[in-house]
Amino acid sequence: MKAYLDFEKPVADLEGKIAELRSLGGEDDAVRISEEIARIEAKAAQALKDIYGKLTPWQKTQVARHPQRPHFKHYVDALIRDFTPLAGDRKFAEDHAIVGGLGRFQDRPVVVMGHEKGDDTESRLKHSFGMARPEGYRKAVRLMELAERFSLPVIALVDTAGAYPGIGAEERGQAEAIARSTQMCLSLGVPNVAVVIGEGGSGGAVALASTNRVLMLEHAIYTVASPEASASILWRDSGRAADAATAMKVTAQDLKGFGVIDGIVPEPLGGAHRDPEATIEAAESAVAAALADFDGMEPADIRKARHDKFRAIGSVL
Repeated sequence: MKAYLDFEKPVADLEGKIAELRSLGGEDDAVRISEEIARIEAKAAQALKDIYGKLTPWQKTQVARHPQRPHFKHYVDALIRDFTPLAGDRKFAEDHAIVGGLGRFQDRPVVVMGHEKGDDTESRLKHSFGMARPEGYRKAVRLMELAERFSLPVIALVDTAGAYPGIGAEERGQAEAIARSTQMCLSLGVPNVAVVIGEGGSGGAVALASTNRVLMLEHAIYTVASPEASASILWRDSGRAADAATAMKVTAQDLKGFGVIDGIVPEPLGGAHRDPEATIEAAESAVAAALADFDGMEPADIRKARHDKFRAIGSVL
């Protein structure tokens, strides 16, 4: 069943009318009903185009969090052949919030990893809503070390509200684990590409996205903290999350302008949740093009290109 966001109500009403007409249609008035359906479909498509042509940062945040957006597992199932997941950080435990392993992307062996939020109550609890603990980031480091050892490119799919904020995670060194993962991303001698497919929240995202190429889906967000948390800090009022989202410049379009990200992957009209297959195909093309930029480059040159990219962010002539 299709889930609608609050601002999509005009589209929901029109598509509801279409469903009613289809259920009531009979042979006697089939032509008339089909004409009416076509008219309403055109009206719904235009309404969707109008709405998504002027989304606010807060509305984009809602789209980025849509429960029906494709998640890590959908991308892996569609794009990675012979995927073999690897578990555990070899220090404490397995963290299901970050999933990763070996596979083939367009017949090219790669290491792929990313946040998995889950898509129902049971899987969301299992994957901790994509919020990783220290062992998740230490597993990511282990995977990247494997990629370095065997000269495999790394693909990271980022979708997290942030790292897990619990006491146990802090006791086991959450900040250190995020820093080590970020450091590993930056030191790799193989190319790495990250795609923010939903939420890119705080250090939980940066730990996997400090890469040669950082891409974002058109309606994804990338933030230093969630809009709700930022509003609580700035105004002591989480209800001002919409104001915070606007002030923080969280959208792909803003971040591309600032040079924080390298490219925007277009989404189908109405967001990735309306056509996951087309979204995944677009992401595949963008990742393939990004990796191709580093074909034949020496490890030292790959590291330097990454270093120069991050040093240039925020620079002023």
